[in-house]
Amino acid sequence: MAKHRGKDEEEKQHQTSWKDFIYDRRSGEFMGRTASGWALIILFYLVFYGFLAGMFTLTMWVMLQTLDDYTPRYQDRVANPGLVIRPKTMDILFNRSEPLNYGPYVEQLESFLHQYDDMEQKNEQCVAGQFFEQDTHPQKKACQFSRSVLGPCSGLLDPNFGYPQGEPCVLVKMNRVIGLKPRGDPHINCTAKNEGSVQMQYYPIEGKFDRMYFPYYGKKAQETYVQPLVAVKLLLTKENYNTELTVECKIEGTNLRNDDDRDKFQGRVTFKLTVTE
Repeated sequence: MAKHRGKDEEEKQHQTSWKDFIYDRRSGEFMGRTASGWALIILFYLVFYGFLAGMFTLTMWVMLQTLDDYTPRYQDRVANPGLVIRPKTMDILFNRSEPLNYGPYVEQLESFLHQYDDMEQKNEQCVAGQFFEQDTHPQKKACQFSRSVLGPCSGLLDPNFGYPQGEPCVLVKMNRVIGLKPRGDPHINCTAKNEGSVQMQYYPIEGKFDRMYFPYYGKKAQETYVQPLVAVKLLLTKENYNTELTVECKIEGTNLRNDDDRDKFQGRVTFKLTVTE
């Protein structure tokens, strides 16, 4: 009996001490603090975190004052642009006898070239061969690039871009770099790394990026700017069918780098092409 009474008393004391910790009626404390104590600690943290938020806001505001809305403060790491292709894939594989097979590539090209339609272009007719410099103008203009200069790869005469004939078109474009003015005459040159030769045609002629599309002043300054393109038409023969071709395109004739082993897309792009029938 004494043992049971001892256990009951311990349980009651434990329950009482726990209840007193939650709310002590004698001292008026809640969770070990009085109302004034809780008010002071809450006030302290409000002031403390309010001060931290104010410091963070002030620091961000000061940093933003050093930025230019039109030109990145640091762009030394992207001085040499990369190359990309459309269709947007590094492995082009299709059967030229099946429209559903090459259809996605055709749709990608047509969708991408829509912005180059004459009705979509609101840009200027610029002088070919000259940089379109506008450093003193607050609002920059941009030069027109009509898809018609891409010849049979424009999609205007051949809506299938040569894919049913086994002579597919690939569009090459240079990534935008603000203020870039390449020396020389930048042009695209593509080579097939496989045995045997693959003939290619370039549009515009000689695969040139005309100087009038440089320099680029940024998306905010040149809202209507469109990048120049070079279309590469691969004139495959039956000997090239059913074989995986590795094609590398480089930008040449300029001071832009195309041989950096650490960056496979700087000044060059490599893709694979397989055509079956």
